[in-house]
Amino acid sequence: MSSNGTELPKAKDLWYKLSPEALSRRPSPLKTAFKYAVDPRIVSLGGGLPLPAYFPFESISATAPEPPFSTYNNAELAKDAPMISVSVDRYNHANDPGVIPLATAMQYGQSDGCKPLLAWIYEHTKLVHNPPYSNWGCLMTVGNTQGLDAALRLLCSRGDSIIAEEYTFSSAMETAHAQGVKSVPVKVDLEGILPDELDAQLKSWDGPLPKFLYTIPTGQNPTGGTLSNERRKAVYDVLSKYDIMIVEDEPYYFLQMDTYVPGISDKAPPTPPTVQEDPKKYKTFLSKLITSYLSLDVDGRVLRLDSFSKVMAPGTRLGWIVGQEPLIERLTRQNEVSIQTPAGFSQAIVYSLLSKWGQDGYLDWLIELRKEYTHRRNVCLDALNKYFIEPSSYAPKGLGEYVEWIGPTAGMFFWLKFDARKHPSFGKLSPLEIEAQIYETAIEHGVLFIPGSWFRADQEPVDVKAIPGAGDDASFFFRGTFATVPQEQLIRGVELFAETIAAEFAAK
Repeated sequence: MSSNGTELPKAKDLWYKLSPEALSRRPSPLKTAFKYAVDPRIVSLGGGLPLPAYFPFESISATAPEPPFSTYNNAELAKDAPMISVSVDRYNHANDPGVIPLATAMQYGQSDGCKPLLAWIYEHTKLVHNPPYSNWGCLMTVGNTQGLDAALRLLCSRGDSIIAEEYTFSSAMETAHAQGVKSVPVKVDLEGILPDELDAQLKSWDGPLPKFLYTIPTGQNPTGGTLSNERRKAVYDVLSKYDIMIVEDEPYYFLQMDTYVPGISDKAPPTPPTVQEDPKKYKTFLSKLITSYLSLDVDGRVLRLDSFSKVMAPGTRLGWIVGQEPLIERLTRQNEVSIQTPAGFSQAIVYSLLSKWGQDGYLDWLIELRKEYTHRRNVCLDALNKYFIEPSSYAPKGLGEYVEWIGPTAGMFFWLKFDARKHPSFGKLSPLEIEAQIYETAIEHGVLFIPGSWFRADQEPVDVKAIPGAGDDASFFFRGTFATVPQEQLIRGVELFAETIAAEFAAK
């Protein structure tokens, strides 16, 4: 049902998009009988399920912060921050709907995930994205890399191609490469995909069109770019025009930030208002989020990959895919013969925490994360301005003529663009050789940044010694993160890299 009360249409029938592998999958006969094994009216002697009494786990528990979270990340107030205990027993003696008992969570289960957690995620997805068609569903994964692997098997065969941002998550490209799927880069700027370039590329495409676009549109890895609402709609329209699927990989979606203001990191980040102070707090937060491709998806051509990895912890190994139900059904068949289902420990403890927090409490947690990551981003960009732009002992004129960047508005990364033509060894060395030299020099100087060439979507061999012609682009890039180390080390790391760049560019 839409927001105005009208019935939503069903997604387009895209069954013809499925790979031969996906089409050939059949329901596991044993899995189809599982619904009877959990029916209390039936004595089940048919399933090979171990007796829960023999599981060597009586209970698991964890301590977590309690909403609101304004004091939890404050060093002075953290010791007094309110906490809650999350405990899961072997059996749910209290018949608490907010608990998945270990007897259930640790048992063989449904391959789309534990039903209570799946229902929670469905509600969350509807609240945040509200897909504009009626027959959508969710499926649990063990993270977005496995989700991409599943999407590739669903839609591609060996010899097919996909398209991706010119620079993208290298593990995703390796996932495609291992399946014999060629990845072809799409032209981007520092914000993201250029819709007109994408249209021109597909119009002149030689051979079968790519099976899908793989994209990280928010806080992109590695560039940190976030595609605007206008560009997202334009990209979606282009792909709909050419009938191409979209795999939307969004682990950084909730790490969206306000626009950077220079010098702001000296001030403590403002504490978000409480619900009592702002009754529309959560509605306001959701309204400011950038529009997802899933929210634009009138066709049902988007598979959205979501995860708790960046907003809870990577080790939970819990993610999910959202898409139209016929595709989710095929992915469920794949889970049945691959991962089975995510780890019961993770599903049980995460669901218990989310049940105690509630949907509003989880949004409160995301709001607090947004505040913290915004501050870290500000610290990083202030350090970049100080050590790269302002005059210094190692660069009396600053380093601004050699480097450029845009302040990320989401995610964990910043992306530095360098002009190889201004390096004194250009001509003797290619841009990629200069990049490799800087990488090694920076490590010797005590700081690690990742070369941009490692993230190229193009899998074709690259001539690292190739020197661009007079009218060709001679840029190279480095990726840094503001998420991993304490604030003091972050500032020091930027300073060390600036010293490295000065030694390479300005002191020769």
